[in-house]
Amino acid sequence: MSASTNNHITVVPGDGIGPEVVEAALRVVDAAGVKLQIERCEAGSRVFARGDATGVPQETIDSVKRTGVLLKGPLETPIGYGAKSANVTLRKLFETFGNIRPVRTLPGVKTPFSDRNLDIVIVRENVEDLYSGVEHMQTPGVAQCLKLISRNGCEKIVRLAFEFAVAEGRKTLHCATKANIMKLTEGMLQRTFDDIAPEYPDIQARQILVDNCAHQLAMRPEQFDVIVTTNMNGDILSDLTSGLTGGLGFAPSANIGSRVSIFEAVHGSAPDIAGKNVANPTALVFSAAMMLRHIGEGAAATSIEHAVIYSFEQGIRTGDMAGTAKAASTTEFTDTVIANLGKRSSISAQREHGHVKVPPMVESVECVRPGSRRVVGADVFLESVLMPGELGRKVESLVAGSALKLAGIANRGTAVYPEVEAKVGLVDHYRCRFLSRDAAKDADDSQLIDLMQRLAGELSWMHVEKLQQFDGEDAFSKSAGQA
Repeated sequence: MSASTNNHITVVPGDGIGPEVVEAALRVVDAAGVKLQIERCEAGSRVFARGDATGVPQETIDSVKRTGVLLKGPLETPIGYGAKSANVTLRKLFETFGNIRPVRTLPGVKTPFSDRNLDIVIVRENVEDLYSGVEHMQTPGVAQCLKLISRNGCEKIVRLAFEFAVAEGRKTLHCATKANIMKLTEGMLQRTFDDIAPEYPDIQARQILVDNCAHQLAMRPEQFDVIVTTNMNGDILSDLTSGLTGGLGFAPSANIGSRVSIFEAVHGSAPDIAGKNVANPTALVFSAAMMLRHIGEGAAATSIEHAVIYSFEQGIRTGDMAGTAKAASTTEFTDTVIANLGKRSSISAQREHGHVKVPPMVESVECVRPGSRRVVGADVFLESVLMPGELGRKVESLVAGSALKLAGIANRGTAVYPEVEAKVGLVDHYRCRFLSRDAAKDADDSQLIDLMQRLAGELSWMHVEKLQQFDGEDAFSKSAGQA
């Protein structure tokens, strides 16, 4: 992405088929004439097995800090228990805030969309959103995950997306959000996109709801050029676009940061075929080409991409795409690509790639400073098996005479008190909203402490959220069914 002449990189072979596809990619890079200075390190399953809950040992962290570039194979991730994903740990440690995942129609790779000439890039925010991994069990039967979206994070990913579009001569950039429902979090990206778009008048900037984006990708994907979106949305949409063009075996990615960038295939470790020399190395080879472009070896990157595409045109097929034809092994596929270096596709045009300006790292704590702010109340989350009416009356009696009044109670985001006609399924997790009895006065900390002391004597609470107004606007959502 960014111009550099540093060929010093860290390599993590990874788990499952990782060592095989990484070695294939390194062979191709070497044959293309790029001499890399490689530091080989570990991460993933073997590190977890040694008792390191991060999956990333200190020596690997130190190496990546030195080189600033990591080429890695897929890493196994514990599912549903235990340690965090080593992949996520690496992205967050080095603040690789932007995930760039390009897909394109490939000759000989048959899909229902093979005749659409697709060339789509997902630019995914990579460190915030639900993937911040801040989770709590609120009650034994109710879990919470915090969706954290910052203005700073939105600005960086939006600028990266626009800069990428400019560098590649792209014409259109869609911003895909769910801002109609999550008006504060997803809406943050939508508003930031609208604020920055005028700085790039040559790019058509368009908003789209993420569910409609998925629908349109399945119906008419050729309308899309570059799509920028939040973390979870981007994870899902980029797998969808990979499916349009042949699957994860062909999908490369770059995790871009201001100081460190990580290049990897999108696919997993495929332990069922590990060590059998049958894995498709295309995604990792394309990822290595993205890495070469990042370190200033653009000519070699283009040569490698042409060699892979030319090989497809000549009929080379690994097992995942061979059908009933004889499948090439990982080694045979790699040998073919190497033999085709210097040859250019006659039917598949290559896009020109320019320098992408990456937003710089800011050392200070980033914040948005409103013209005015005030606290008007608090949401208190309670665990209770009482019915809404009974709970409401009890809470009102406990806070009688305090500076704050009960404005309403919600259960899973739906207003349930004062009583509503509609029947909703209830769980033991209530949000009680309190507002200042005197709307002209702020709710100060002493009043909130008094409120909590009144409640805590007889009710079980999990957490408290201050209700704030910035520049006179409510900075909190309403419940469904609330006026």
